[in-house]
Amino acid sequence: MQSPSTRKLRTRFTVAAAAIALAATVSGCGLGAGKTPSGSALLVTQNFGAQTIAQASKPKVVGADTVMRLLERNAAVTTRYGGGFVESIDGHSGGSEDGQPDDWFFYVNGVQAGKGAAATKVHSGDHIWWDRHIWAATESIPAVVGAYPEPFIDGYGGTRYPTRIECTQTGSKACKGVYNAIAGYGVIEGLGCLDCAEYNMSLRVLVGPYSTLVDDATADLLEQGPSTSGVYARFIDGGRKLELLNQVGGIAKTLGPGTGLVAATRLRGAPPVWFVTGTDAAGVAAAEAAFTAGTLDGHFAIAVANYVAEPLPLTSAVP
Repeated sequence: MQSPSTRKLRTRFTVAAAAIALAATVSGCGLGAGKTPSGSALLVTQNFGAQTIAQASKPKVVGADTVMRLLERNAAVTTRYGGGFVESIDGHSGGSEDGQPDDWFFYVNGVQAGKGAAATKVHSGDHIWWDRHIWAATESIPAVVGAYPEPFIDGYGGTRYPTRIECTQTGSKACKGVYNAIAGYGVIEGLGCLDCAEYNMSLRVLVGPYSTLVDDATADLLEQGPSTSGVYARFIDGGRKLELLNQVGGIAKTLGPGTGLVAATRLRGAPPVWFVTGTDAAGVAAAEAAFTAGTLDGHFAIAVANYVAEPLPLTSAVP
């Protein structure tokens, strides 16, 4: 990890989305015994969301369901290793793609689960997303943006977290736009400070040019590439350029001024941190314009050039 920059975040906004319901370590928090979760959704895709295999806005769910049981109830599934590992969904098997290893991975409300599907409980509001993709560049993608407005509404793991928006320019149109977008989903607005103890377990959205965010330890991951951040893009040249990567982590395109990025990652198991950032103020404005459910839906992350969103990783130029 690179040394921190001397630049400091000048201002912070805070939006309190909801109080922390229970400690995340409590098994089954948010569900009573036998209570059927409501408001769940199921999405099955491949190639980092590029192709949809199955989708159910109201999947069949029963009380105390697990992610594995919900999947088996709503799709044709084959498993390995005693039923704990998904081998195929609706006839699409993991194994190899274009000579590269690929397998099935799942995300709940845009967050990579810390347990296997057979041990992960389904909670009300859970958006469950299975994707079959190459993992040559990384086996771990901690968070994705394609379930937006989750996890801001329902959290993950049965726990809702406060949401904090941190802007380096609070008066900018981009900062106000992101603030209003999340507030528009009915969260409770409020103010706070970056290091207040009560906000240590928060969902955070960082808004500003990447060069002004690099003091943040999680933001620093975006310079390291997918093996560290899980994001198939990498800021270079002090944040003035953004490399867009393909499915195996190779550089497919390098963009300069006016380039935006909407992405999410996690640091050491903390709640996800989202980024509405870019190579400069124009890039941040472009990223803010793309910060909508319609644009982010089903994508792991997006880059924005000339106000056109490009899903990441890029699917071209795979050896």
